[in-house]
Amino acid sequence: MTEGTKRKLTIGAILGAMGPGLLAALSGNDAGGIATYSSAGADYGYGMLWMLPVMTILLIIAQETAARCGTVTGKGFASLIREKFGVRKSAGAMCALLISNTAVTISEFAGIASGLALFGVPATVSVPLAALLVWMLTMSGSFRRIEKILLLISCVFVTYIVAAFLAGPDWSAVAHATVIPGFQAEPAYVSLVVATIGTTIAPWMIFLAQSNVVDKNADEADLTLQRIDAISGSVVADIIAWIIIVTTGTVLFPAGVRVADAADAALALEPIAGQFSTVLFAAGLVAASFLAACVLPGVTSSAVCEAFGWERGADRSWNEAPIYRGLITAVIAASALLVIMPGVDLFQIMMGSQVINGVLLPILLVCQVLIAKDAHIMGKYRNGRIWTAITWIMIVLITILTVVMFALQAMGY
Repeated sequence: MTEGTKRKLTIGAILGAMGPGLLAALSGNDAGGIATYSSAGADYGYGMLWMLPVMTILLIIAQETAARCGTVTGKGFASLIREKFGVRKSAGAMCALLISNTAVTISEFAGIASGLALFGVPATVSVPLAALLVWMLTMSGSFRRIEKILLLISCVFVTYIVAAFLAGPDWSAVAHATVIPGFQAEPAYVSLVVATIGTTIAPWMIFLAQSNVVDKNADEADLTLQRIDAISGSVVADIIAWIIIVTTGTVLFPAGVRVADAADAALALEPIAGQFSTVLFAAGLVAASFLAACVLPGVTSSAVCEAFGWERGADRSWNEAPIYRGLITAVIAASALLVIMPGVDLFQIMMGSQVINGVLLPILLVCQVLIAKDAHIMGKYRNGRIWTAITWIMIVLITILTVVMFALQAMGY
């Protein structure tokens, strides 16, 4: 490495670069993700652990490509989509992203409500308070400060590691299930496999990872450091997912307990693993939901503003970026209001977001791979043949599984 072309790989430099990839990957372990992983453990024990190494590879591909594109071009994903494919196609993708991310944000506030309900806090108190805190944080005017606070919140994921050890799993059985695939040819299992892929690699995570790299002003000299961040973030996030499956697979599966959401899983742990496990699991749910609720409105507004060339960024004031800040405010307010309104079918809203994400993810991955292998955009940092081939295999796999999931849902499974 020569000075001026690459940063030296010191411990300080690596720690200083940490943030964009770690935050993007950990944000994916939100209320929906915890519910999915909890269901996997409760329904199939350790039977789906083998998926996590596979998911880690797929997540690394998506996150590394996003980090590389942001570092080399200095532009967010939405901006590159507009340049490569035109305003009309970009506008269509942004409309779908806005609808989907708003629905997912609703699920995050629902996760906060259900998690704090286990501590006796009613939704009419927890949701407005959480919405106010989220809004104040995203409006704080400093990307660096926001990133540091969110990374601090991410430390609460340690509670899941503690809960796993309290559960007392058979670690030899866990290791065997992790490295030996055990696919089951039944509709419910296939649907859960697709749901796990969808919650591990969400469309908004691609925008977040690339946008955060750009906001951090990383350039080509930082590329190796940003790759380390993207890869380590993917690994850490999937270790948390693995831990959640281990915990629920150890405690709930042998007892025949089935769960519908993450709060169910937390509550079900108490009579078997003790109240402390429930507290840890519930605290993790609240923190994870809050983290994602802080991230989603910002990444949504940022992507939309990028696509249309409007001013954006946490460092921009209301006068400088009124649409950016206005969209964030609208998404937070609408999401929080819908959660506390009586009679609103939150399940259907969340299912709708899953459908949109299922269609949007393969499309966005196609856009990403076409951008990443474009020599005009990426120069010498474009995708090589092997990386491009692996990405296309991932896209085909996700597309096939998504079609299978929709078919199974249509048949009532």
